[in-house]
Amino acid sequence: MADTVRVLTLNVLARDHADGPSRLQVIRRTLAELRPDVVALQEVTRRGEFDDVGELLGGGYTVLEHPGSGTDGVGACLASWWPVHRSEGLSFDDEDLTWAGAVAAEIESPGVGRLLVVHHKPSWRLDREDRRERQALAVARFVEELLASRGEVPVVLLGDLDAGPESASVRFLTGRQSLDGMSVRYEDAWEAVRPQEPGHTFTPRNPLVRAGQMPLESGRRIDHIMVRSGPHGPLLEVADCRLVLDRPVAGVWASDHLGVLAELRSPPHPPGIWSAV
Repeated sequence: MADTVRVLTLNVLARDHADGPSRLQVIRRTLAELRPDVVALQEVTRRGEFDDVGELLGGGYTVLEHPGSGTDGVGACLASWWPVHRSEGLSFDDEDLTWAGAVAAEIESPGVGRLLVVHHKPSWRLDREDRRERQALAVARFVEELLASRGEVPVVLLGDLDAGPESASVRFLTGRQSLDGMSVRYEDAWEAVRPQEPGHTFTPRNPLVRAGQMPLESGRRIDHIMVRSGPHGPLLEVADCRLVLDRPVAGVWASDHLGVLAELRSPPHPPGIWSAV
């Protein structure tokens, strides 16, 4: 839709696992069909002869790397089809994930105009929600500092947050609790349009989850797209949000994570004012 911006987040699962080349072909074909405006990718490999980002996206996108990467060349990136005016990075001190951090890009979309897109990747460990709390607080402060010089532009926060809606880090981001005296509120795109559906993105119905390092996983919604709210709500409306790559293609599952795709648009009138009745 011409009046929307389409944003997608996907953890592709590093190519060294589970027949990476075949999986990447499925992802590449799907991304070409979906044609998202903004893409957040995690566990992409860029080393030697391998460039997952170029293989998956092709040309035309501006790609912004996360601040760090692993010794195996695995990391994360944010890509935009539309012009990027400014970008900033934020590193987290995470001993288990050297590429944990955030990348923010100010882009210009024909559908909704200028917006700030933030790709957030915190710690993955199930037993380290304390780290994810600190990292969620850091990325929230990072956004507020960026907005101080930009004014109130819409903000989209997305990525593999490795935490479900009930976790402290996500509860903080969605305005259900404060952390360290700070409070923010981001609209959860999935909850906005599918409040009765679990939307698990890391699920045992995917055989790659059962075969992986968490064989007893029971299912969680840990990949998120969110829109920052002001006092009167978010500056963008969620037109749609759905799972993608949520079934095998010719017998091949694309990743151990399912992707999330949201379509966002400007609201009928600016929040905080009355429209003509």
